[in-house]
Amino acid sequence: MTHEIIRNLHLEGDTFFWKGGPVGVLLIHGYTATTAEVRLLGHFLHERGYTVSGPLLPGHGTTPQDMNRCHWQDWTGAVEQAYRQISTRCDRVFVGGESMGGLLALYLASEHPEVTGALIYAPALRVQPGVILMARLFAPFVPMTYKQRNPVDAVADERWKGYAANPLRAAVQLGNLQQQVRRCLPRVRQPLLIVQGRLDTAIDPRGAEMVYREAGSPVKELHWMEHSTHCVILDREWEQASALTLSFIERIAGQVVA
Repeated sequence: MTHEIIRNLHLEGDTFFWKGGPVGVLLIHGYTATTAEVRLLGHFLHERGYTVSGPLLPGHGTTPQDMNRCHWQDWTGAVEQAYRQISTRCDRVFVGGESMGGLLALYLASEHPEVTGALIYAPALRVQPGVILMARLFAPFVPMTYKQRNPVDAVADERWKGYAANPLRAAVQLGNLQQQVRRCLPRVRQPLLIVQGRLDTAIDPRGAEMVYREAGSPVKELHWMEHSTHCVILDREWEQASALTLSFIERIAGQVVA
């Protein structure tokens, strides 16, 4: 039996940088994904005048074996570089991401207090019980496991590009990143938007509540998308999630004195 390596090869998933106005938005995709995961939201914001950046993270978009060679610091380093690039062009920058990308955005916000706001979608702060532990146990012997398709994810799956497998050494690094982000949450002081799908089975949705509760932000919002699965910015309610994002950005950017 043969397995596909990357799902939806026809979709665009490379790094992008779309120039717009002086307010920038850095969007970070998740574990095993590509920038296809953030392109719908990115287009939505760019069409409304924002500069939007979406880096392809190290180890993604090639082979799962490449991802297994990465450490969490490779991913934080890549988003740091992307942040520096967009910061040279924009006066204000929002950082955001989905799933693992949400963790990377939170980490970046904790390191850069000048970030204007954080946009967090389905943060992978908690995964289903035992997943990371099993990855730690089996990673030395089993390079990857293959994903099972879930019919409830069908809408988002058609718009998602990424690996059809879970690289286990990379999953261990995701666990390490979770620990780092949990420690840095009190240092996230920027206005914070969190959007979580109620039907998410890929992660533990209670991670969104944990981010809301433990982040140091005095201004923070948590919105539940009742009919959405994990990829909340690709699923049935992506336009609603995008509208919430736009409203949040406009409200927060309008409060910042230039």
